[in-house]
Amino acid sequence: MALSYKARRRWSLFLLLVWLPLFVVVAVTVTGLFERPPIWLEVAIYAGLGLIWALPFRAVFRGVGREDPEAGAEDAPDSSAEMTSDRKNRAE
Repeated sequence: MALSYKARRRWSLFLLLVWLPLFVVVAVTVTGLFERPPIWLEVAIYAGLGLIWALPFRAVFRGVGREDPEAGAEDAPDSSAEMTSDRKNRAE
């Protein structure tokens, strides 16, 4: 079942505001249990974890920053009317 645009927006906010901070706390806690690795390995671990948390949620984040594709034509502004009024203003 595909999520609606509004549902994806809500889930993306939840993931960014709740899941991501929890994931960061767990990742830092777990890596803190081990002896500190060399800096290059530590950077690689955190970079890998930074990618791993988002991979399962790609479908949720896809297209969230764009306009609502489910919005009807009546919700979208009429660009032809705007262009006509701009041309009238330029002519004056």
